[in-house]
Amino acid sequence: MNKPLRRIAIFCGLLVLTLLIRDNWLQYVKADSLKNDDKNRRVTIARYSTPRGDIIVGGNPVTGSTETKSNGLNDLKYKRTYKNGPMWAPVTGYASQAFGANQLENIEDGILTGNDDRLFFRNTLDMITGKPKQGGNVVTTLNAAAQKAAYNGLKNTGGKGAAVALDPSTGKILALASYPSYDPSSFAGTSNKDAEAWKKLQKNANPADPMLNRALRETYPPGSTFKVVTAAAALEDGLYKSADEATDSPLPYTLPDTHTELKNEGNIPCKNATMREALRVSCNTVFGKIGADLGKDKMLEEAKKFGFDAEQYTPVRTAASNFPEEMNRPSTALSSIGQFETAATPLQMAMVASAVANDGKLMKPYMVDMLQTPNLDPLEKTEPQELSRPLSAQNAQILQSMMETVVKDGTGKNAQIPNVTVGGKTGTAQHGVANSANPYAWFISYAKLPDGSSPVAVAVVVEDENANRDDISGGGLAAPIAKSVMEAVINSKK
Repeated sequence: MNKPLRRIAIFCGLLVLTLLIRDNWLQYVKADSLKNDDKNRRVTIARYSTPRGDIIVGGNPVTGSTETKSNGLNDLKYKRTYKNGPMWAPVTGYASQAFGANQLENIEDGILTGNDDRLFFRNTLDMITGKPKQGGNVVTTLNAAAQKAAYNGLKNTGGKGAAVALDPSTGKILALASYPSYDPSSFAGTSNKDAEAWKKLQKNANPADPMLNRALRETYPPGSTFKVVTAAAALEDGLYKSADEATDSPLPYTLPDTHTELKNEGNIPCKNATMREALRVSCNTVFGKIGADLGKDKMLEEAKKFGFDAEQYTPVRTAASNFPEEMNRPSTALSSIGQFETAATPLQMAMVASAVANDGKLMKPYMVDMLQTPNLDPLEKTEPQELSRPLSAQNAQILQSMMETVVKDGTGKNAQIPNVTVGGKTGTAQHGVANSANPYAWFISYAKLPDGSSPVAVAVVVEDENANRDDISGGGLAAPIAKSVMEAVINSKK
């Protein structure tokens, strides 16, 4: 072979080798990522070629599937439907032929479509027997009555807000409501009507931002509800050893290293008040000074034990609540009463109430109880998991007695339930530059039954831009919602 032909042969051989390497790279290395790439039209066609499995609440599906009305242009056979879509949207998320999926619909997509590797044996049997492919189910921890009470309560305020209820002993999420909300069915397909519905829900078109999951993804200044964390820090540190020990708190109280007085709301008796009394009437001066006396490091350590400064996975990811790491002494005092840069999701503040109710043990919050195969066999069961111990059982019981005083004879009276012991804390958090906007109304609470068990802890936040500023309070707006949620959980256990 002469030299030019040899060069051409070598070059062609290299091209063939390159093609073989590329082919093997695509078939064996990149196969899974290409197969699951959302830009692969075959993935979308497969996802909607059969009815999706359901998301279950209390034994009943809150989702469904229906055949797409085809005009010959849509090759996606089934689209998602939702029952009481706006009420359940913060839990389910959406699955849309045009706009993808989020939350449980996205996280558990493999189970719901039947494409999860754990369903391989089942799918193989169905293929052999000629049975159509089916999706599995996602069984949630949600309590339908509690969710309804939370959603309707928020809706009736006329404002925006969120509510979360937990089972303190397990971490199960019993209610997860956000308002305003949206109906995922309205844009589940690919029509022009679906596209228009999606467009109207976007924040640039709708300032109320109905697609924002306020229960998990929005952080608010927690205001005086954070005083529960500050009280826990004081007890754990030994700064004060009981609820009824007089605190070393002057009135007026000047923020350290400044000439600025920290104010209390109204003419309330806060000088050297006990922590019980200070929590009952919500003394800023007492808890601000406690935070400054403990210092930022001890306050930060306690806040982190309750879950601050960390994302939670329920399995839906939450925003991280914030307790500042870099603060001077006056900022530490303000942060310790839930102001400055302190910010919390409603889930986070439900976790605070839950840990206190559960004698100091904080359980990891979760909303998926079980994954099921298409024939309803259990595939995976979520086991309760301890997250941390923010405070000892003894100190938790001291704090319980303080929170129960708030409801029995303090700012939280609107949460009282006959024959049930309720502990709580109100909060009215500053909002806007120089507190110019209407404040946020907060309430955190738990219910304790006569047998000593605590089946539910709740956090509610309400932001009402149209309300009279003087009418906004945690006890007035948020506590009645928390009460109705707790009653719904208690009644469902009878």
